[in-house]
Amino acid sequence: MSTLDTLAQHGPVIPVIVIERLQDAVPLAQALVAGGVKVLEVTLRTAAALPAMEAIAKAVPEAVLGAGTLRTAADAVAAKNAGCVFGVSPGFTERLSAACNDVGLPLLPGVASASEVMRANDAGHRFLKLFPATAVGGVALLKGLAGPFPDVAFCPTGGISLKTAPEFLSLPNVRVCGGSWLTPADAIAAGDWARITQLAREAQALRA
Repeated sequence: MSTLDTLAQHGPVIPVIVIERLQDAVPLAQALVAGGVKVLEVTLRTAAALPAMEAIAKAVPEAVLGAGTLRTAADAVAAKNAGCVFGVSPGFTERLSAACNDVGLPLLPGVASASEVMRANDAGHRFLKLFPATAVGGVALLKGLAGPFPDVAFCPTGGISLKTAPEFLSLPNVRVCGGSWLTPADAIAAGDWARITQLAREAQALRA
């Protein structure tokens, strides 16, 4: 069983994490793991992202660490070298898929339409990220995709909250969903790790 196949076994929500300061990386990861959330997607959106991944990989080995916002082959190599065990991309390209395969980094590629699902399928991907989920049709789109793609599972991400996540998670073709609400910027800035642990516990309880 691949790393991607096991992601949903750890819980119903993957936090989409933006780290601005390196010193926040380890305590943030520890707070999420303390709340039962082990799968962590750290996005490549800041200068601190790669050093943060390296720090988490070393200090929080129980975390299942992934790199989000992969866009290029160089991103795939950097994520693998930083200690990540899976990658997530906002969209899909054959070049990125091949690069991740070359370095042994399982990829959860982003799609937003039936045509993109087919392209990703052609490259061997059957577990896909629907992004930006609510903007492109949300639950209604996922229900529509279930008919022609009965063998494809999704991780919807983008615009999902604690309140709306259960509707997504109730769909048979949704394994897990992604959300940024677990790691609010103000809580990270304040070092309010107890709040993040509580948000992690609430997320884990969505599919108890």
